[in-house]
Amino acid sequence: MSLYNIFEISGSAMSAQTTRLNTTASNIANADSVASSTGEVYKARHPIFQTIMQQFGEQQPGGVRVAGIVESQADAIARHQPENPMADENGYVYAPNISLVEEMANMISASRSYQSNVQVANMTKNLLNKTLTLGQ
Repeated sequence: MSLYNIFEISGSAMSAQTTRLNTTASNIANADSVASSTGEVYKARHPIFQTIMQQFGEQQPGGVRVAGIVESQADAIARHQPENPMADENGYVYAPNISLVEEMANMISASRSYQSNVQVANMTKNLLNKTLTLGQ
């Protein structure tokens, strides 16, 4: 594995964490939304990561990619709000079952992972620059 592969690996990780941050932001933004039925309610989304394998004599991990985004299967929360214009005939509105605490933890984790991969790319760049100046 060469130093140049590190840029691909950390770049793929930054891209994956960006997707994670985007889905988390969407979940937080829609946490307080309501719908008039359980079928219309927002479902939290979460990315699924998959390892990219590379050949270097034997298979080794070479990065990460987003294999897909899945929707939460958690049941919607029914709230009795007959004054709400979105209420059904029984006076209920339905809210997504999203935990803001879990989403904030996801956001912090994704942000720190992104920052770590930026540091890996910067350190690799510095090492390559030092290597180029060895003969001077």
